[in-house]
Amino acid sequence: NAELISALKAELRQAATASDVKVIIIKAAGDVFSSGADLESLQAMQKFSFEQNLADSNHLRELFELIYLHPKIIIAQIHGYAIAGGCGLATVCDFSFAAEEAKFGYTEVGIGFIPALVSVFLIRKIGEGKARELLLTGKLITASEAGRFGLINEVLPNEMLSEAVNSFAEKLIANVSSNSISATKRLINDVQNVPLNEALNTASKMNAETRSSNDCKHGIQSFLTKNKPSW
Repeated sequence: NAELISALKAELRQAATASDVKVIIIKAAGDVFSSGADLESLQAMQKFSFEQNLADSNHLRELFELIYLHPKIIIAQIHGYAIAGGCGLATVCDFSFAAEEAKFGYTEVGIGFIPALVSVFLIRKIGEGKARELLLTGKLITASEAGRFGLINEVLPNEMLSEAVNSFAEKLIANVSSNSISATKRLINDVQNVPLNEALNTASKMNAETRSSNDCKHGIQSFLTKNKPSW
């Protein structure tokens, strides 16, 4: 609902500038990662004007954009169901780990709705053909199927999920540069769906900018002196 979206946006914006935050994990406190819009939200939509619906849509858009473009790494830790907008939440994260019993689906077409916002990110992530199969059928798929689609990175027994995600996050914290994470995420976004020459110009400029960063200087010096860089 709108309140949850606002709370997530506030936390993510605070984390974006927090020097002691390098990796963010989004996970559920209950039995379900996210089943999408709650019942009261769906009922309220029946009475919304176009302007209200547009404002509500943009509220969710801002959350998805904030996650996708966030300067820190964001990991989705998924158990139970990730449905509709909840599946969209998992889609926009940098990495997604799921329990074996988790279920995924963009079920909007089954209630006369459309998976509008998530389609933009899903096509980028898994390609048009696979996205069509999921978005046009609205079918639920298992975690292992989601892995084959390229929707999630790893499937684990539920009792191992939290430990695996934390271990993965700790390795990132120890082994990768914060500045490089932020720059690489921007690079991935900026070079997609633009002409080759424009993409290469962007990449060359970011290459040159990054070479002068303190992280790059530290990393290269550590490599040359055969020392492990301290991130």
